[in-house]
Amino acid sequence: MSANLPLPFKKPFGAAGRGLPAAALASGENSRRLVPDDDADSGFFRALESRGLFLNGPQIEAVRHGAGPLLTLAGAGSGKTSVLAARTGYLIAERGADPRSILLVTFSVKAAQEMKDRISALPGIAPAAAKAVTARTFHSFFLQLLRSQGYRQEILGGGPLAVIVLKGMLRELGIADRLEPETALAALSEAKLSLRPLGELPEASQAERDLKRLLLRFEEWKEREGRMDFDDILLWSHRLLTERPALLRTLQERFRLIMIDEFQDTSRLQYELIRLLAGKRANLMAVGDDDQTIYGFSGARSEYILGFRDAFPGARVVTLDTNYRSSASIVGLGNDIIRHNKARYAKTLKAVRTSRQVPLYIRPFTTDQEAAAVAAHIRERVDEGARGWGDFAILYRTASNSRAMFEQLVLSDIPFHLQDSGELFYDQSAVRPLVDYLRLSIKRRDFAAMEGVLPSMYVGRAKGMAHIRAKDDPRPKKGPLIHLLTLDGLKDFQRDSIQARITFIKGLKALKPADAIRRMRKDFYDAWLDAEAAGAGGADTVYKETLREALDELEASAGRFADVPSFLAFVKRIGERHAEMRALPPEAARDAVKLMTIHKSKGLEFPAVVLIGASEGILPHSLALEADKLSDYGNGAAATGDTASLREAALEEERRLAYVAVTRARDELLVSSPSLWRGRKTDVSRFLLDAFRTAAPAAAAAGGAAHAAAGRGVGVSAAAEASPAARRANLGAATSAAAAAAAAAAGRAKADRPQAWPKA
Repeated sequence: MSANLPLPFKKPFGAAGRGLPAAALASGENSRRLVPDDDADSGFFRALESRGLFLNGPQIEAVRHGAGPLLTLAGAGSGKTSVLAARTGYLIAERGADPRSILLVTFSVKAAQEMKDRISALPGIAPAAAKAVTARTFHSFFLQLLRSQGYRQEILGGGPLAVIVLKGMLRELGIADRLEPETALAALSEAKLSLRPLGELPEASQAERDLKRLLLRFEEWKEREGRMDFDDILLWSHRLLTERPALLRTLQERFRLIMIDEFQDTSRLQYELIRLLAGKRANLMAVGDDDQTIYGFSGARSEYILGFRDAFPGARVVTLDTNYRSSASIVGLGNDIIRHNKARYAKTLKAVRTSRQVPLYIRPFTTDQEAAAVAAHIRERVDEGARGWGDFAILYRTASNSRAMFEQLVLSDIPFHLQDSGELFYDQSAVRPLVDYLRLSIKRRDFAAMEGVLPSMYVGRAKGMAHIRAKDDPRPKKGPLIHLLTLDGLKDFQRDSIQARITFIKGLKALKPADAIRRMRKDFYDAWLDAEAAGAGGADTVYKETLREALDELEASAGRFADVPSFLAFVKRIGERHAEMRALPPEAARDAVKLMTIHKSKGLEFPAVVLIGASEGILPHSLALEADKLSDYGNGAAATGDTASLREAALEEERRLAYVAVTRARDELLVSSPSLWRGRKTDVSRFLLDAFRTAAPAAAAAGGAAHAAAGRGVGVSAAAEASPAARRANLGAATSAAAAAAAAAAGRAKADRPQAWPKA
C-alpha cells in the first residue's frame, strides 16, 4: 500500500484491553451421531446425509418439531434455508402431513424459488408432493387470495406511473416544489404497513396537511382507475379476512402448517396476517434473527420476534448457533459487536473453521483518503493473485457515504457494479440545485440548470420556465434568468430573490468550488431548504438532517478542485459512468467489485468484505445519535414521550447494521473508520471499540432470563417461563425506532404467477 495511505492494523484505533475476538469452534457433532440408526426417523436423516446434508443438534430439533408454535432463532450463516426445507420434507415423510397443507412464506421471489428447489431436491419426496407445497412471497400468496375473490384491479408496480401521477397532482395542488413523489409514496407505504388509516394522518403543520391531501387524492385516483399497489395487496387481504370469517376458516383448514422466513422483518400488517392464518391451532414456525432486524425504516418491528412467546404461549424456542459461513475471527467479531445490545435473545455463535487471516482496520483521515486506501487494498489483493475483483463487496451505511468510494473506483479503473438503484449523488434533490448554480456561472444559457435553480428563487419550475422561453425566443438574452423579473404576480421578496441570485451567479465562477458552495449555503440555500422542510414547526427532522449530510458531503467533494470548470467536468464524468453502470446487466457483477448499502447486503455473503464509514456519525448514523431530538424519528417509544428508549432503540438498530455488515464476510474483512466526516473530527465507531472491551456484566431483568434460555438452543426453560414481566420489559425497550421513517417499501417483493385457489 502507498506510503501516504493508512496501514491496516489488527485492532481499530483506540481499542484496548483484550485480545482479538474469536468464536469458539462448534463440536462437529451432526445427525450421523446424534440420530442413531434405531431411531424411528433415522432413515430420513440417513437420506439427507446421502445428499451431503448433515444437520447439527439444534437443526435436528427444529426439523423434528411437530405441532404448536416454534421460534427458530437463525444466527448469521446458520443454515436456516436448509432447516426450512428439511422440516418440510420431514413433515411429509415422517409425520404424514398433506403437502397441500404446508405454507412457506418468504420476503422475496428469489427466496421462494430457492425454497421450492430445495424441497424438490429432498430425497424421498415425490415431485408431485414437492409441487403441492405452497412456497410464496407475502404478496404473491395474498394476491392470489384477492384474485380468487374477484379482485381484478391492475397492480401499480415499481414503474414510473405512480411518480408521474403524483407529480401531476403536486402541480395541481401547488406544492410541486415542496414535496417529492418518492417521499409521498414512502409515507403512504409506511401508513399501510402500520395499519394506520390515511384519514388519521396528522395535520399539525402545513406540510402534514399537504401530504395527507395528496395521499387521499392519490388513493381516489387509484380507485377510479382500478389500480392497487403492493401494500394494498396485503391491506385488502387483511380487511377481507377480518370481514369474512368463513373465508378465513377455509384458509386455516387448508394451511394447517405454516412456516415464515425472515420473521424479524415483519411489519405490523404482515404480522397480523400471519396471526390470522395461524389461528388457534398456531402450528407456526417462525424463522429469523432478532440481531438482523435492520428494516425499521420500512415498517419491520423487532418486538414481534422478541415477543413471540408472549403472543404464542407455550412456544418452543430453538437457536441455530453455528455459523457455517465465516471464519472464527469474523464470527467472534460479530458476537462481540452484537452482545452489547440489550433488546435481544442472548446467543453466541460458534464457528466451524479457523483462519490465519483476521479482520483488519484502517483509520484514514478523510473519506476520499479512505476510498483511495480501499481501492489500493483491493488492487493489491488482486495483483498478488489472492483474490478476483468479484470476490469483494464494499458496504456502506448511506448513499452519501458511498460518494467518495464510487468516484475512486471510477478513477482507479477498477471494475465494479453498483448494486443499489438509487440516483447519482450529484442528482439528489438537495445537491443538484447547487451544482446547477455552478453550471449557470459557466454557461448562463444552460436551460436545464436554470430549471433546477428556480425553486430556490421561490419561483415554480413550470411557470418560470414557460415565461423564460416565451420571452427569450423572440429576444434571446445572454442571461435568460433576467426575464423572470417581468413575470406577472411577483411579490417583492420574489423579485428581490431573483435579482440577488442573478448578481450572485455572475461572481460564482471566480470562487473555488467549495467556497462557492459554502457561500450559497450561508447566504440563501440552507435557509431555503429549512423553509421547504419546515413541516415540524421549526424542529429538527430526519429529512432536514439528511439534507445537511448531503450538502456537507458536497462541500467535501468540491474541496478537491481548484476551480469550478474542473469540478463540473468531474461531475459530468461521474454522471456518465453512473449511467453506464445502471445499464449493465446483473451478470456483469460476477467479475466486478460489488458496491452496496448494508441494507442491500442482508442475506448475501462474499469471500471478502470492506466496511467503510465505521465512525461515529456514519455508523452509528447521526440520525440515531440525535434520535431523541428529531421530531419525526420513529413512533414506538417516541409516541409515549420516552426519548431515552427511543435513542437506545435507534442505536441498537445501528449496532445490528454493523453486525450484519461484518457477518457478510466469509474469509476477509477490512473495516475503515475515517477521522473526518462532514468537516468535523469523528471517533472510531463505538460498535468496534465496544467489541474489544471486556464482556459486560450479565444482562439485567430487561435483558432477560428468558432470552438467555432461548440462546442455549433448547426448548422453553422453567426460568424463562417464570419471567414474562422481564420479557415484556425487554420488549418495550426493543421498539424499532425507525419504524415510522418514510421509506419506499412498496414493490419490495414482486408477486409471482398466481395458481389455483380454493373458493370459500
